[in-house]
Amino acid sequence: MANGTAVIRVQAAPAQQQRGPVTNLPLPRYVSLKGSEGNARRGPSLSHRIDWVFRHAGMPLRVVAEFGHWRRVEDKDGAGGWVHYALLSGVRTAVVTEDMVALRSRPHQDADIVARAESGAIVRLGECKPDWCRITGGGQRGWVMKTSLWGVDPDEIRE
Repeated sequence: MANGTAVIRVQAAPAQQQRGPVTNLPLPRYVSLKGSEGNARRGPSLSHRIDWVFRHAGMPLRVVAEFGHWRRVEDKDGAGGWVHYALLSGVRTAVVTEDMVALRSRPHQDADIVARAESGAIVRLGECKPDWCRITGGGQRGWVMKTSLWGVDPDEIRE
């Protein structure tokens, strides 16, 4: 402290979950596209230009902001914009990010393989444990490693 400055240790506060100002739901959070098409706009109104069109029913999207009836969403590649909330569903889905990922009968690496899923497949998200999620798609059901999916957070647990 010879020059009059002091070092003060600041302890970081525990991370507070951000909440949407409209819904009071967590931000970011995952939703899915309700219909087979949804316009993503430059801003939160019908007068804003359409920048992107989502064309896959059930596509998982991450909500990162809210304004009135509009939700700012992005897909697994970060593309997106403002989408009217009526085009979104709370049904949880995920995108398979690994090609020919094994769906297993139990959440264990040595469990029997019951099916395989292609990269890009949109699946319904079920129960998630620390490292595994149960998914359903194409008439098949099984457990996959959470790291093979986009649409679920690494620390997310689902019952």
